[in-house]
Amino acid sequence: MEALLAIGTRKGLFLARSANGGPFRVEPVRFSTIGVPSIAIDTRQAPVRLLAGLEYGHFGPSLRWSDDLGKTWQEAPSPPIAFPERTGTSLVKVWQLLPSPAEPDVVWAGAEPAALFRSEDRGETYRMVEGLWDHPTRPQWRPGGGGLCLHTIVPHPEDAGRIAIAASAVGFFRSADGGATWEPANRNIRAPFLPEGAQYPEFGQCVHKVAQHPARPERLYLQHHFGVYRSDDFGGTWTDVGSGLPSDFGFPIVTHPDDPDRLWVFPLHSDMNRTPVGYRYQVFRSDDGGAAWQGFSAGLPEGPVHASVLRDAATAGPAGLFFGTRDGEVYGSRDDGESWFTIARHLPDVLCVRAAVL
Repeated sequence: MEALLAIGTRKGLFLARSANGGPFRVEPVRFSTIGVPSIAIDTRQAPVRLLAGLEYGHFGPSLRWSDDLGKTWQEAPSPPIAFPERTGTSLVKVWQLLPSPAEPDVVWAGAEPAALFRSEDRGETYRMVEGLWDHPTRPQWRPGGGGLCLHTIVPHPEDAGRIAIAASAVGFFRSADGGATWEPANRNIRAPFLPEGAQYPEFGQCVHKVAQHPARPERLYLQHHFGVYRSDDFGGTWTDVGSGLPSDFGFPIVTHPDDPDRLWVFPLHSDMNRTPVGYRYQVFRSDDGGAAWQGFSAGLPEGPVHASVLRDAATAGPAGLFFGTRDGEVYGSRDDGESWFTIARHLPDVLCVRAAVL
């Protein structure tokens, strides 16, 4: 078995490989000095395809793909993700790339300003999903601290017509007709930064990340700006499950590939102090759907540390559990977070991490 880890950073893409459970070997940087805010590893068919969203600075954002595990890269002759002229806007960043689990050649892309794009050629060219752009609430959407970004895409693996998204600071929206129409789905999610009496709005919640369990697709977990939530009906209703945590403020939330009741979060002190709780890296795990939590840190630096973990800088799958930090450290675990080993140090600011078994 070979595991592949893709690490997108502020200054380039790093690939690391592990054979038969051995140590990860980090390869030389790709796209040096170029920001890589989004990555996907598409293993649905041969050849395995890597997709990378890139930030070229004053040249603007773009997207490339590789069919030989990063040896060579291709780029569409015209901008692969572009807003229609009628929108009066242009692409700022590709925040999310996600191969559809229900449609073999479909890849979804989440963009800034908040928009959803669909590719039907494995991520080479895209078209904007008009229904979300034209949603009647859009004139009232406001950006979060990171911008008006669509950072999470949640396609239903058993029904290609059902898909959901999360955007900051817009909230969670879902569609039952392939994106033609959308509804806000934020019931019971509290937005304490709003005035008293208006803290449960239809939309306007600052959702940081949403994770879906692949074997139980109705089960979703959501990390809010303030709060951790679970849904058992694909976002129809949400239940607060963050009361057992030392802090319910954070960015990533990750589910176990086999156990729908097991998940991980990375608590930070607070909105005003975005450093790890206790000034050390601690990964908190729940084994019962959020009813109780336990922190793990064996093998991680004892501290003090001050760097956070960004919303897409953590992932879990058959290869293990992984996360990267804003000070360029990358860690892995093969026992569900109970102990950790170091994969890389002194990389640039880690923006996203993805893993796959090849």
